[in-house]
Amino acid sequence: MASEVHMPGPVCLIENVEGQLTVNQEALGFLSAIKQPVVVVAIVGLYRTGKSYLMNKLAGKKTGFSLGSTVQSHTKGLWMWCVPHPQKSDHTLVLLDTEGLGDVEKGDNQNDCWIFALAVLLSSTFVYNSMGAINQQAMDQLQYPF
Repeated sequence: MASEVHMPGPVCLIENVEGQLTVNQEALGFLSAIKQPVVVVAIVGLYRTGKSYLMNKLAGKKTGFSLGSTVQSHTKGLWMWCVPHPQKSDHTLVLLDTEGLGDVEKGDNQNDCWIFALAVLLSSTFVYNSMGAINQQAMDQLQYPF
């Protein structure tokens, strides 16, 4: 069975406007249309560490999730892209790209906590993207939702 949901590109699932998280109804419509099992992969990590790039690779595309070209954070909220599962033709792969943690311009650790917790709770596979070794700061961030 082929994938039933045709998304040409990612859509914002959870909007983050001035620290307020809201659900995007268009994205819920895409999710509601899926009639087959889903595999949800979410990625979380510090801002500007290549999360969107990695998610594009998982989608099998060179473009899709927006990539920033500066040192400022680019993705805001949680973005979703439903694509055919690469190995299970009767499944849909739902990719969740999150805004980066630790953005000094945002300056709101509570907001980071909510983004992190949502990604963990919505995913069946969770990816923590880290630059270099997993150090004490990374371990501290892994306890956000707890």
